[in-house]
Amino acid sequence: MDGKIAKRYGVGGGEEVRSREGRVPLEAGKTPFDKTEGRTTLAGGAFAVISGRELQPNRGIPLRRDWIDEVRVNTSAVERRAQTLVTRRTVKKQWQVAWFLRAISCMDLTTLSGDDTDERVRRLCAKARQPIQHEIVKQLGIEELGIKVAAVCVYHTFVETAVRALEGSGIKVAAVSAGFPAGLSPLDERVAEIRRSVDAGAQEIDVVITRAHVFGGRWQALFDEIATFKAACGPAHMKVILGTGDLLTLRNVARSSVVAMMAGADFIKTSTGKEATNATLPVGLVMTRAIREYAHETGMAVGFKPAGGIRTAKQSLEWLALIKEELGESWLTAELFRFGASGMLADIERQLEFHATGRYSAEHRHPIA
Repeated sequence: MDGKIAKRYGVGGGEEVRSREGRVPLEAGKTPFDKTEGRTTLAGGAFAVISGRELQPNRGIPLRRDWIDEVRVNTSAVERRAQTLVTRRTVKKQWQVAWFLRAISCMDLTTLSGDDTDERVRRLCAKARQPIQHEIVKQLGIEELGIKVAAVCVYHTFVETAVRALEGSGIKVAAVSAGFPAGLSPLDERVAEIRRSVDAGAQEIDVVITRAHVFGGRWQALFDEIATFKAACGPAHMKVILGTGDLLTLRNVARSSVVAMMAGADFIKTSTGKEATNATLPVGLVMTRAIREYAHETGMAVGFKPAGGIRTAKQSLEWLALIKEELGESWLTAELFRFGASGMLADIERQLEFHATGRYSAEHRHPIA
């Protein structure tokens, strides 16, 4: 891997495409939203494609310390690259509508509050089934698309409620487990919680790592922890929350990303949403470069989920631009990309209503639940 990791994690800026005005629109027309359920079948039955190479779902690999030791991140280069995403990419008119619909289809609606109730979860599930108000859908002429979110994410206590409320919808139920959000309860309790959530019907499990393993460079312990979680998940997909706001450096983010993928993560996720700093574009760039490096080295694809602090429709376009440029169109589906950003849905609805009517509505007209 001589030199490759350093290049992919931020020393190189990536390819840039510019018009004479210095900006180009994100080419939404090349990946239009369609009604197809699940992933589009690729040539040869591949799960994803990157740089022309067909990829399969992640199965994990043995821990490779040489890979971890060689990870380097040029922080200033990462920050400069992240800034270009918000200055040289624009999406307008019907293309913007298409990307907003794509963002909704990749969204995990989430309620993780201490005052959650069964009724609140049921209301959230109803919103998941119909995330855009019916009159807006009709005005935009998109009834046949059947727009819905990818998943509803809840505490274990509410998994059965969500499963019943979403029955027949095709929307996944995700549970936060493994001592969320701190991840500091005894390991056997965290593993038991995962198994209980899967038994209750959760199809996806969002687990939290022990951040102290990262600070201490205990990569084998981190690998073993995540691999244990993966085994407990059984048929459920596992999203590994790194808690990037707590990890202090981008190098720690990159290293923990690599270890999580080696241990079998189906997704790597930025944050619990409870940290002081959650998903940021520089962190997203480092994590997507890690995913790209892993795909090139192993032939396996890992998903990405930014979570926390993403609240506006404009931010959804920035994150979609990041994914398209760093990982390609294969990642622009719910199977490989998710937003942990319930608060963003109301703003997207407002933008869609503006496209339909030419007027902005008040935010309180678009409640989440």
